[in-house]
Amino acid sequence: MVVRMRHTKGKRNRVRSHHALTLKALGRCAHCNAAISSHRVCPNCGHYKGREVVNVFARLDKKERKKKEKELHAHEEEEAAKGAPLNAEKLSHK
Repeated sequence: MVVRMRHTKGKRNRVRSHHALTLKALGRCAHCNAAISSHRVCPNCGHYKGREVVNVFARLDKKERKKKEKELHAHEEEEAAKGAPLNAEKLSHK
């Protein structure tokens, strides 16, 4: 039989020091301000780098589509209420 090797507390703790979990780095969508992974299409609004890549509304049924449109419309109204001047890009979305 093989003699079992013993490990010190220091050896055990050094091994365990690399088992820590790290937080996932999340960015914000420029269009709807939802938390998303970097370099990914926003699952909430379907935008990537300021342009619409995926039509999110096409996949939803009528009830969900109305709810989602209401959320996005409320977000746009909040931006307008802040008093920020609208540029040409934001006017084209409205």
